[in-house]
Order: sequence, then C-alpha cells, then structure tokens
Amino acid sequence: MAEKKNTNKVAQVTTRLQTLYKQEVLPELMKEFNYSSVMQAPKLVKIVINMGIGEATGNSKAIEESVKDLTQLSGQHPVVTKAKKSVANFKLRENQAVGAKVTLRGVRMYDFLDKLMNIALPRVRDFRGVSKNSFDGRGNYALGIKEQLIFPEIDYDKITRTQGMDIIIVTTAQSDKEAYSLLARLGMPFRK
Repeated sequence: MAEKKNTNKVAQVTTRLQTLYKQEVLPELMKEFNYSSVMQAPKLVKIVINMGIGEATGNSKAIEESVKDLTQLSGQHPVVTKAKKSVANFKLRENQAVGAKVTLRGVRMYDFLDKLMNIALPRVRDFRGVSKNSFDGRGNYALGIKEQLIFPEIDYDKITRTQGMDIIIVTTAQSDKEAYSLLARLGMPFRK
C-alpha cells in the first residue's frame, strides 16, 4: 500500500530579525556566555503593549480610539482592560474600561520589534537612545513611549489626542546582562 503524502503543509514565515537571531546573534551569545546548549541562550518570548487611558472615565470614545490605534500598530485586536475595584477619588467604578493591551508572539512580535527599533524610535525628537536601566532584574525590558504618532501606521490628521503606551519585551534571559546583550545584538538603540 502506498503511503499518503501530507499536502497540508503550512509555509513557515521568518522575518529579518528572526533570521538575524538564528544566524548571528545566537552563535555570539553561545560564545559570550559559554552555553553548552542552544536552549540555554536567551530569546524573545513576547511583547506586551499597554495603553492606560486615564480620561476613559469621562470619555467613552477614548477607549475606542486607543483600541483602533493599537490594532493598527500591532496587527491584532487588543483586549480592553477593566478596573478591578472602585476608587471614588478617581471617579472610577469596578469593571469600567480603563485601558487596552495586546500581547504579540511569533512573527508579529519580531515585525513589531523591528519596526520599533528601526522606524519608530529614530522618529522621536532629540532621540539619543533608550535607557539601559529599564531591565527588571529577570531579563525583561520595559519602555515607555509618550505618543503613538511615532509609528508610521498612525495617520496624524485622524488623531484627536496623543496617547502614550508601555512596551514590555519579555525574554528567557536569566539576568539583565544576558537580556541586554540579546537586545543590543538585535539592534535596540541603547544610550551610550
């Protein structure tokens, strides 16, 4: 009996950054930290983009605009975050929408990071590099951006208000030194 061939193959898409990681960054990290296995070398796990919308308590359209902007930036639909408890001083009720976040993995993660490092960050006025001190001690890196207009997908004429965001890059690195080495080799523009 002849064997049936599997015709349902999915094409593997690799980005420029993934290729750079596999061909150049991974061997350099193996050499620098004397890893015995490729699995020990740090790699990117996910990127979380979070927009906290303070004026959402008084303006319900603010959430819709932020969700639209985040969708354009990331290529996937964000999750609306809600308040966990009521705070009278902030006019905040429990389960009220207060922000939006999106978690990127795989190809979208590498595409976003490439766009962030090579297109968006250089568009920031008086940009001298990102801080080396924003690591959390466990190999993750946090970055704050003051306005979404630095990304090319956002149309300047359609923006009613500027909105900042937090970008957290999660890696498998065990220390900040390993994570710094990984991100620097991938092209993150750290301040000198």
